[in-house]
Amino acid sequence: MSIEIGSKVEGKITGITHFGAFVELPGKKTGLVHISEVADGYVENIKDVLTVGDTVTVKVLKIADDGKIALSIRKAAEKPAGEKPRRRPPGKPSGGDRRQEGTKGSFEDKMSRFLKDSEERLSTLRKQTDSKRGGRSTKR
Repeated sequence: MSIEIGSKVEGKITGITHFGAFVELPGKKTGLVHISEVADGYVENIKDVLTVGDTVTVKVLKIADDGKIALSIRKAAEKPAGEKPRRRPPGKPSGGDRRQEGTKGSFEDKMSRFLKDSEERLSTLRKQTDSKRGGRSTKR
């Protein structure tokens, strides 16, 4: 059986890394399932979802000229119609770890908090750069 783009095949997980899982396909070929292609939801640690030795159904996404095979588990899974995939875990705001404090209040309150935070960061930066210059202050 030849492996073609768009086909679904069964494979066995032979290795797991922090960026994905290697899957042995029929014909002794190996492909990679990137961590973003493991599940519909956010996967922080791939080892929580997959283990070495698991048999999985994968969809062939791409076959590169050098023989590398890109696979997807989430695209091989049958989904109920109308169900949207979740991209980030619940309770995590978009934009990383930015705090959502100060979302309420007037513009002046927000601006004063911003200016205060900005001044604190600038003073910390100045202290760090002054210490790298030999500890002498620019003021005399």
